[in-house]
Amino acid sequence: MRVFVTGASGHIASALIPELIGAGHTVVGLVRSDEAAVKVESLGAEVHLGDLSDLDGLAAAAAKADGVVHLAFDHQRQSGGDLEGAVEADLAAVRAIGSALAGSGKPFVGTNATGGIALAGFQGVLTEDVSLPGGPRIDAENAVLALAGQDVRASVVRLPPAVHGNGRYGFVSGLIEIARAAGSAGYVGDGGDRWGATALKDAGRAYRLALESAKAGSRIHAVAEAGIAMRDIAEAIGHRLGVPTAAVTAEEAATRFGFLAPFVSMDNPVSSRSTRETLGWAPSRPGLIAALESDPVLTPSPR
Repeated sequence: MRVFVTGASGHIASALIPELIGAGHTVVGLVRSDEAAVKVESLGAEVHLGDLSDLDGLAAAAAKADGVVHLAFDHQRQSGGDLEGAVEADLAAVRAIGSALAGSGKPFVGTNATGGIALAGFQGVLTEDVSLPGGPRIDAENAVLALAGQDVRASVVRLPPAVHGNGRYGFVSGLIEIARAAGSAGYVGDGGDRWGATALKDAGRAYRLALESAKAGSRIHAVAEAGIAMRDIAEAIGHRLGVPTAAVTAEEAATRFGFLAPFVSMDNPVSSRSTRETLGWAPSRPGLIAALESDPVLTPSPR
């Protein structure tokens, strides 16, 4: 299968591209710069220069492919405070790709974040059958899945806040940098709020399985660990950095954590039972805490 992958120079793609090529697929990756092109080519993929704003280019690349995996999201724009702009760009890209695939029977795998469902008001253990009518990134998820009614084998992979591998930890990387700067690893309240986590290579395999065999309209949870207490994450960070842990009040969270504050204060336990049963996905890599404890680069800062 010739697969068009957006966000091809990103964290998830660094695992997905080798996973796809290893399974016999050919990959064409969307990149925005020559530097990113070199990185993607080194993984064995072809390169398509462009970005999410080039809607005609996205549609053309999707039409030439046998399947599409949409990973790209403007996280820099989000972290800079323009979540609305990043969300609108993502939705426009989904619609452009979808228009090119409509009526083709081809697979289209989109991406959402489990945390976005929690921030939109969902409470309890998130399962694959949970859907919401709308909201940031949820609109894009719903737009992808609606393509199942237009003869597209559409599915969405939902990722947890912590996807860890190659020295990167998803949103936990931000918590590490904040802890370095503050001199303590913080959590909100009693630290009982939970984040799901997945090793990077396990996430890459989930996307590959979704592309190859997910039923149209499926939601896939690439979540190996259902929920790790924020207090435990903070303690692991503090231990490796050689700094204490500290409880932070809800009022202090916005100042301390910036754009991450809403996420640090959310409880987001996630089940992946249906994903494991329907796709045969069996995550096997070490968990988040073990990854933090064994990272050779994550050491105490000089004092």
